[in-house]
Amino acid sequence: MSEKLEFMLLALESSRRALPLCRPNPPVGCVIVHKGKVVSKGFTQSPGHHHAEIDAMSKLTLPIGECEIFVTLEPCSFQGRTPSCALTLAELKPQHIYIAIEDPHPRNRGEGLRILKNAGVGYTLGIGKKEVEDFLLSYLIRS
Repeated sequence: MSEKLEFMLLALESSRRALPLCRPNPPVGCVIVHKGKVVSKGFTQSPGHHHAEIDAMSKLTLPIGECEIFVTLEPCSFQGRTPSCALTLAELKPQHIYIAIEDPHPRNRGEGLRILKNAGVGYTLGIGKKEVEDFLLSYLIRS
């Protein structure tokens, strides 16, 4: 198993901790890695509170620009009860973002990825896709 997949599976493990309080939001997990070591973990909090990426970043003590982020679902592109995670990440510019699956939500559906790309933030989509989909698909909103 690759190191990248191991980190994504840790993010998946974190996502399970979001339930049931995160609902109706999906249970998303995030792991932040610095030089091959996990330095922070997060998961989606109750509605109106931090999403997984922001939860993990709020506990980070190192510069985000030196870190890689592993998140189970595409960062949200729109402002709801909380600010857009994709816009926050675009502004903070982590080293690289690994995303398991694209969000099928009609208001996202690739828009979070476009925001990252337009900001010059590198990302890789699809690491741990099957494992994350097996857990997460039933919680996602589709059109």
